[in-house]
Amino acid sequence: MSQPSAQVTAAEISRIAGVTRATVSNWRRRHEDFPAPSGGTESSPLYDLEAVRAWLSSRGQAAAASPSDELRTTLRLRTWESAGGTSDLLLVALGAARHTSEELTAAARLPDADLVAHAERDAAAVAGAVPGGDTVHLGAIDAAVLRALYVCVRDEGAQATVGVLATRELEDSAVTGAYRTPEPLADLLTRLLPGTPARVLDPACGSGSLLTAAGRRGVRELYGQDVLSVQARRAAVTLMLTTPQAEVTVRAGDTLRADAFPGLLADAVLCNPPFGIRDWGHDELAYDPRWAYGVPARADSELAWVQHALAHLVPGGYAAVILPPAVAGRASGRRVRAELVRSGALRAVIALPAGASVPLHIGLQIWLLQRPEPGGADRKSLLFVDTAEASASAPVAASPRTRSGGRSASVDWAAIGEWAVGTWQAFLADPDGFEGEPGIARAVGVVDLLDDLVDLTPARLVQASRAAIDPAELAELAEAARRDLVAAVRTLGEAAGYEEWRAAGPAAREWRTATASDLARGGALTLLRTLPEGARGRGGDGDHGGGGDDGGELAGRPVLTASDVSAGSGPTGDATDLRTESTPVIEAGDVLVRAVASGTGPAARVAGEEEAGALLGPHVHLFRPDPARLDAWFLAGFLGADENIASASTGSTVRHVSPGRLRVPLLPLEEQRRYGEAFRRVHELRAQAQRATRLAEETARLLAGGLTGGQLLPSRGTGSEAAVPALGGDSPH
Repeated sequence: MSQPSAQVTAAEISRIAGVTRATVSNWRRRHEDFPAPSGGTESSPLYDLEAVRAWLSSRGQAAAASPSDELRTTLRLRTWESAGGTSDLLLVALGAARHTSEELTAAARLPDADLVAHAERDAAAVAGAVPGGDTVHLGAIDAAVLRALYVCVRDEGAQATVGVLATRELEDSAVTGAYRTPEPLADLLTRLLPGTPARVLDPACGSGSLLTAAGRRGVRELYGQDVLSVQARRAAVTLMLTTPQAEVTVRAGDTLRADAFPGLLADAVLCNPPFGIRDWGHDELAYDPRWAYGVPARADSELAWVQHALAHLVPGGYAAVILPPAVAGRASGRRVRAELVRSGALRAVIALPAGASVPLHIGLQIWLLQRPEPGGADRKSLLFVDTAEASASAPVAASPRTRSGGRSASVDWAAIGEWAVGTWQAFLADPDGFEGEPGIARAVGVVDLLDDLVDLTPARLVQASRAAIDPAELAELAEAARRDLVAAVRTLGEAAGYEEWRAAGPAAREWRTATASDLARGGALTLLRTLPEGARGRGGDGDHGGGGDDGGELAGRPVLTASDVSAGSGPTGDATDLRTESTPVIEAGDVLVRAVASGTGPAARVAGEEEAGALLGPHVHLFRPDPARLDAWFLAGFLGADENIASASTGSTVRHVSPGRLRVPLLPLEEQRRYGEAFRRVHELRAQAQRATRLAEETARLLAGGLTGGQLLPSRGTGSEAAVPALGGDSPH
């Protein structure tokens, strides 16, 4: 029986061909021999994949699909009789990661029967370390799937392959709401744990983001459990790939109802539990011994997770739990919150800005807990930190970073980490003498919190300390901010004053283009990136790690992140988070492109002297042009174009940019320089507009806060004050 042919959308055709969606639309209208739709709807037609490939081949259009795209498409095309579905292939990917590039190439060339047998041996070699691994049976799997898998592991690394497989498995299931904890947030939670714990548990581990971050910090024993089998398998495979030095134990199952580690006492617990779950086992678990601080109400599943985390800690151990803000003030949880405060189990609540993690429109909170030690000292106060306010209050001139809360990529993680970790460490060092920062961080006495509400919302509690700011100091800050704003507006006007723009003619200009892969193969540019640990370069794109110093010199260098590219800031990342010693070093004139298509701000920029010598972050692609053949600003302008980024991106929830598929016009160098100068002016206009916006927000915040806080007075004789008598009939004094 012949295999069915996959059906692809017009967007997928554009990714396969390495062209824009508009080009595909033109092909459909202008070429009568373009394949007719084979399914879908009139507004969203589907096309036969093999027919599309044959048509592209007949026109000499080389396929530009990446190995991960090929694997994703092949998974849609093929079916097999494996009870475990796509998740069984996770073990094959893990086993394949042990092979060299040459061995993976040889495996991909094996005859079908030999390839299936080879894959079964790879899966069997690691089956004992993965939940349900002993039940894996590849059955009648089509060898095309395995061939695409081995090529993807060889060219893009096992982690990228695991991501494709797990995403496909989730798409095939009825599961919704499965999201990864953003890496900066996962790293922040591990930094909030005092010292380096030896044993860490995540009872809702998902795909393993928090445990992976703990492994990067040197934790030696990692334990995880997740209700979704595919997520548990993905977490186990990911941890074995990224933390080979750690002992990994991951189980599948409902943690609250069927704890896989009932006797485990960990040094630390990290958790990002599901929110708003009413069917969490309230009735059957009513007399559970874990509820030492009170039985959680049916609507308070999050407080059940908090107590579950405390029950798994050694005395004195710490837990960091991500929770929605409603948990801090919901009436039904008042008694449990009161007992957590009274006992000293809750040590701090840190509010995050909106966009730090899903759901992106809500500012989540980190609850830091410590299991009380028998006979330990009384804890008289709790720490509250509002990092949304902290990041907005950072000095504008010294830290020109994007602070809007729309997406995780635009969150100022450097400012958040500085305030959260710094204040937490200062509080731990001297809880009774901690002075805090007005409007940002405050230690509140236990007695003051145990009222009728027990409302633990940081914004409410830290704002009460704003009145402590000296009026003269605030007036000086506001005046300095106002002067900076006036200067920024003047500079913005100069940047906007360039008038030498003209129409291209009656129709838009067209030009021949080449992909970045073609330019790299021709020597016009070099494409670099920071590879995750265990990954290999993609030979098809000329993409590789390299150009880095030895590992001993990494710690002292700054790291340029994707957020820095968007915000136009200098490098703000931390080299301790890098997992490779072959990290590229940025040079002036390099073109930097964000590896994730979503997010605000420009997608590309040219590195200047400020970035020279910094390390390349893991979510940024680096294009190093030959100045005799390519102008850097010309290259950045076209690489960062919205349509170019969209056509070179893959994925659904998170869209990753395939750098080799970005296209660049083929123009003479002199003409490139004219375009480059225009793109440089556009970049300067955008940068000055961002600076003016930041300064305007900062000035308005200082003035409004000073007026409402009583530190500033309105000027005499402004507005209608001179014409209208004061209330009560008295003249103003």
